[in-house]
Amino acid sequence: MKADDNEAVMVKDDMMVSEAMESERTLTFYEAAKLYPTAVGWSVFVSLGVIMLAFDPQIVGNMFAIPQFKRDFGVEHPNGEFVIPAKWQSGLSLGNPIGQVIGALVSAYPMELFGRKWTFFACVFLTAGLVFIQFFARSLEALLVGELLGGLVLGCFVVIGPTYASEVCPMALRGYLTSFTNLCFVTGQLLGNGVTAGTATLNNHWAYSIPFALQWFWILLIIPGVFFIPESPWWLVRKGRREEALDSLRRLSSKKVNVEGTLAIIAETDRLELEMEAGSTYLDTIKGVNLRRTEISAGVYTTQVLSGIYLINYGTYFFQQAGVGDQDAFYLGIGFLAVGWVSTVISWYFINLFGRRRIFNIGLTVCMILMFIIGILDSIPGRPSGVKWAESSLMLVWNGVYDLSIGPITFVILGECSATRVRSKTIAMATAVQAVVGIVMTVAIPYLINPDEANLQGKLGYFFGGLGGLCLIWSYFRVPETKGRTYEDLDVLFDRRVPAREFKDYRIEGVSHT
Repeated sequence: MKADDNEAVMVKDDMMVSEAMESERTLTFYEAAKLYPTAVGWSVFVSLGVIMLAFDPQIVGNMFAIPQFKRDFGVEHPNGEFVIPAKWQSGLSLGNPIGQVIGALVSAYPMELFGRKWTFFACVFLTAGLVFIQFFARSLEALLVGELLGGLVLGCFVVIGPTYASEVCPMALRGYLTSFTNLCFVTGQLLGNGVTAGTATLNNHWAYSIPFALQWFWILLIIPGVFFIPESPWWLVRKGRREEALDSLRRLSSKKVNVEGTLAIIAETDRLELEMEAGSTYLDTIKGVNLRRTEISAGVYTTQVLSGIYLINYGTYFFQQAGVGDQDAFYLGIGFLAVGWVSTVISWYFINLFGRRRIFNIGLTVCMILMFIIGILDSIPGRPSGVKWAESSLMLVWNGVYDLSIGPITFVILGECSATRVRSKTIAMATAVQAVVGIVMTVAIPYLINPDEANLQGKLGYFFGGLGGLCLIWSYFRVPETKGRTYEDLDVLFDRRVPAREFKDYRIEGVSHT
């Protein structure tokens, strides 16, 4: 009799999982938004940390174009112009990515031990203190220390944001809320450009002190809400705290949602990954099928750097070296990121219409072609006066295409290709790899564009166009289509080693929930 009762319970659980999964698959965006309004709100809230992460390197990159900063910290060029030496440009710009490498890898441990919520709180609290170093720095050495320490903490936000978003929202909202991370990046960069454009004309230290001080605004905005953030139900289930997970799901959804069914899906996916011998350590991210999933995550993230996105941090300086006037360069820098912001919002329409793989590959192709055109224009003998505006305009178009495709889609793929048990560590690994490549670019770009070094100007298009071509070959064979798949579906597809080009049409049969 007892065996029959156990069998009945198993059948009931199996039916609950099947019904809940079918319900999630049929949800439209608008239906999901109505059913999970608080999940949307808290996901957006946690992603605000990424704005701080993007704001900091953007203002530092723009400092090199602020006259007062150059006078206070630079050396005088033979033509009478003050310039920040390339080695210090590289050093200051390196602080953030070096910090990101360490911060991203370290962040996975407190996220796993203490949860997403309290790790987020600790990062916000530490950032508040570290901004003091940047604000009061009056030497390049002190500013470098502030950037290194700040990067350590800020690097955690880019892991926490997409991890939390992918764990609290249903499949219909997953693409939008994970790609919101890119909008936060662009927002931080846009605000950085706007603030430095506004203070660049000041003739005292406030020209560069105000941008640093404004980082406290986000901290004051975030701290009051941290205590009310619902913890990730996926993390709670893995810790065996099912009742707390159920309470968290109730807080993240409306009363119309069957939270028992959602909890059953989470528990079933966790069980399936344990059955597939999926552990939860860094070593497990490169073992078995997880190696492929980590490769894809790191690959798409690194493609952002190799396709040329790090030029954004030097956007204003790049425009100056291309021959555009100082103030026009700042305005172009703002327009550059305003185009990116609008493009990211527009990308949400395409994400569910065309999927992930097609948007990523087509966007990468167009970005590569635009970079080559910029390089060709800069190679015209005599470099006609109109070339500088043509190059600058094409960079605006490039950024628009990037933020329609590679930019937002990367964060969707990060959340969907990583196994749930090692999601935070996979995203941390991908962030670290991207940051290491970013360090190389951060060192190289000042030497490539500085007038007292290589002075390549628009010929950088050949460099990034070539790297983009290599990334396109890789992504065609390795990036799968994950649109419309539950996390359990994706576990099965990766476990069966389905080729990337076959993900979209592959039919899953023979998956048991018992």
